[in-house]
Amino acid sequence: MKMGRGAGRVMPLALALLLALHLHATPASAARKSYLVIFDGPPPSPTGLAAALGGTVDLIYSFGGINGLGIQIDSLLVPVLKLLSGVVAVIEDKLYAVQTTRSWEFLGLQNSNGEAHDVWKNIGKFGEGVIIANVDTGVSPISASFRDDGTLPKPANWIGGCQPGYSGCNNKLIGARVFNEGIKAMSEQNGEQVNETEVNSPWDYEGHGTHTLSTAGGGFVPNVGALGHGTGTAKGGSPRAHVASYKACFKEGCSGLDILRAILTAVEDGVHVLSLSVGSPASDYITDTIAIGTAYAVTQLVVVVAAGGNVGPTAGSISNVAPWMLTVGASTMDRIFPADVVIGAKTITGQSLTGSTDQPCAMISGEKANAAGQSAANSSLCMPGSLDPAKVSGKIVVCTRGSNGRVAKGEVVKDAGGVGMVLCNGAASGDDVSADPHIIPAAHCSYSQCIDIFNYLQSDASPVGQIKTRDAEVGVKPSPVMAAFSSRGPNTITTQILKPDIIAPGVNVIAAYSQEVSPTGLASDSRRVVYMVESGTSMSCPHVAGIAGLLRAKYPKWNPNMVYSAIMTTANRGGNDGVGIRDETGSAATPFSYGSGHVNPVRALDPGLVYDTTTRDYLNFICSLRPTNTQGLLPVSLPPPLDILWTLLIRVFRGTDSDPFKCSKDDNHPEDLNYPSISAPCLPSSGSFTVKRRVRNVGGGAASYTVSITQPAGVTVTVNPSTVSFDGKNPKEEKHFKDPEGILAPPQPGHISRLEFRRRLDSDADARAAFDLQVKEEQERRRKEREARVIPETDAGLVEFFLDTDAREIEIEIGRLRPRLNKGFFDHIQREIAQIKFAVTRTAANEDRLIELEAMQKVIGEGVEAYDKLQNDLVTAKERLTNILQSKDRKKTLLDMVERNELNMSILTLLDENIASAKTSNQEEAVAFMEDVRSSMLKYITV
Repeated sequence: MKMGRGAGRVMPLALALLLALHLHATPASAARKSYLVIFDGPPPSPTGLAAALGGTVDLIYSFGGINGLGIQIDSLLVPVLKLLSGVVAVIEDKLYAVQTTRSWEFLGLQNSNGEAHDVWKNIGKFGEGVIIANVDTGVSPISASFRDDGTLPKPANWIGGCQPGYSGCNNKLIGARVFNEGIKAMSEQNGEQVNETEVNSPWDYEGHGTHTLSTAGGGFVPNVGALGHGTGTAKGGSPRAHVASYKACFKEGCSGLDILRAILTAVEDGVHVLSLSVGSPASDYITDTIAIGTAYAVTQLVVVVAAGGNVGPTAGSISNVAPWMLTVGASTMDRIFPADVVIGAKTITGQSLTGSTDQPCAMISGEKANAAGQSAANSSLCMPGSLDPAKVSGKIVVCTRGSNGRVAKGEVVKDAGGVGMVLCNGAASGDDVSADPHIIPAAHCSYSQCIDIFNYLQSDASPVGQIKTRDAEVGVKPSPVMAAFSSRGPNTITTQILKPDIIAPGVNVIAAYSQEVSPTGLASDSRRVVYMVESGTSMSCPHVAGIAGLLRAKYPKWNPNMVYSAIMTTANRGGNDGVGIRDETGSAATPFSYGSGHVNPVRALDPGLVYDTTTRDYLNFICSLRPTNTQGLLPVSLPPPLDILWTLLIRVFRGTDSDPFKCSKDDNHPEDLNYPSISAPCLPSSGSFTVKRRVRNVGGGAASYTVSITQPAGVTVTVNPSTVSFDGKNPKEEKHFKDPEGILAPPQPGHISRLEFRRRLDSDADARAAFDLQVKEEQERRRKEREARVIPETDAGLVEFFLDTDAREIEIEIGRLRPRLNKGFFDHIQREIAQIKFAVTRTAANEDRLIELEAMQKVIGEGVEAYDKLQNDLVTAKERLTNILQSKDRKKTLLDMVERNELNMSILTLLDENIASAKTSNQEEAVAFMEDVRSSMLKYITV
């Protein structure tokens, strides 16, 4: 609905004048974009907002729970919109991406005979009465996992339902709705057309949503498997729960506004557990509509479980990092789908869901099978058009993982006349292999195994091999092992909150699937399946959501944070071989990979103690994010919207608290949030660092608990008191303790809290000196590494260059290569993204390259924009600093600059650099003069 001019709130005269000047300079064809606008009270009518802006407003959604509107307006009106009275935040919409028969036995909820553990059946009640929902690509109502067997009662306190015209709802699948206004608006802005059938229906046309929802709450379905493999009884973690689908994701992606509307609707409908297998690169909470929506959901006692992302094993790649949601990473289970590659006298076991080759066949590496005009680099990856049919026909081709989707490589081989494929990992992927539904006989093998395969191809003039697939094998050791794709910590937004929180099975998971899409997503694949294997944190997330449903069934009065605590504090950190959890290379994994550990549902249902994080705890946590005095000495710049973040989230959480709230005058520290894990990113070189926690006994009756400590290397940890006792008379009795106390360790570069840096190091000269020395050493090491790297000459090479660049080096490389990062470079990325999206839907076949490219496109695009702005700001800062240094009346000059809002941190930073340079060259008089100027500036500077 389009809104023209009309009655609305009266603007101040100054704003009206600004608006008139602004509109006078606005082009008639300014770009229209979608935004979430948050107000400090009930929002104005859309007509009133249109009148205040003096432009056309398209209303997308109204978000009553958080006093917000989703609108589409000319982007040049945004500065005016931000100045309107009552506007708290203006957030541009962005795209998010969507991220079994054995799982529950592996997790200990049933025995090898398929009999349910008493904890699952009688204590957790199979999740009966609980409502579990997902925000995803929709649901296939014809799946047997959502069949109403006539034994489920109607859900209590449920006001949701099915979209009009959608006839699949029953007492099992109690809701199916679609939210599409955001994706329609974004597609219109980009000049793209959506598939009206897919976008307007709650039906699942991708398979992803059906898979995740059935994993969390699908019913018991016997004798099913994936393409004849892994046959058994499919079921979700809470098989007797009610389930609901909120479709906000499509082939094009997921609009943040659609996701937000879906979350708020799920809360209003009466959902108990919300599973979110969707995300984007971590961003400040104020720009993340998932963080905003889930903050509201938690205040309404909805448990929120979210996928951590599939951008591992890169450090700091974890997403969905807000502390009010449970973030899940992915690991393997003890089942594989073996596919043997027989070469000479040796048999190498990979994984696959395809059939076997009929007989031994000639083999060739993709590198040696390149077509005319195609590089060996392209043909080794089996890129489209890269293979020569004359070299490939009738042979098994060995392809290297990367660039295009795993199953797409098989299609390339088949099109060139090949009869089979061996897919080989590179070193980065290690032992992380997937069982994919290839369209030709295939086997996916680990890096170490493929060394033997390539050695054989090189040593034998006429290499011959055969692929033989077998049925699923269970009891594999070691398990669990971290999935290479599972995103890793540390949490780049709030380093004091460890993420991920937990890991769960996310590799080769069998669950229900939509028959509207082929198992590979390839246009040439005509197969349809009712159950399918998928991998990703999208699959591990609903495992934990299903377990959360069991906890809600047993403890219906628990708040979400008690559920999170029970799951995190009872997790396992060891594998089935008696050794700690490993990563994809076989090395010991760390908490940045697995968080608190691997989920243990049996123990979670009887946790003994829980960390009960209250609304006030979250309010104090948000207070801790609001800086009070930075003095320009933070190691990195502060996120610009911190004050907006504080205002918005304080309002969301305070809305559930009848008592008035103000930030404490005492220091509020993020690490003191009553969270079930402890992360101390900035340790002093001497003295102690104290973190506070509070626990509640939920085990029933009198009990005592004594702490057990496994200390990190180089750190001394004590807990005071070391024993807490409860008399059992007051079920809400809580005990406080401090942990850790007396930590002795040097500060760790790369894990420094932006907001705590100044407070900690200013009071510890030794720590400051140690930190400065380590930073210089680290900078020098990185400088040498950068100088040794060869800069590619082509755009394609530059793409690979950035994909291989450490996340900490991206900003520097952008500055070094800025002239190369032009329209041609970004067009190259976009063409490759479009090619993958057109050929392959978002399944296990394409998640690797697509997610990498889209994340890189966003990071480098934002980096270039920030770099260009920085260069412009630097020129301005130099001019203003020169003006200050040459001024005859410094006080008047500074006051004039304050009046014009021109005195800022950039000028102070530039002055500090000049002071440091003068000190290096022993210019004592210049140093004294500039330090006097600096002292004057600090009296007036705007932080």
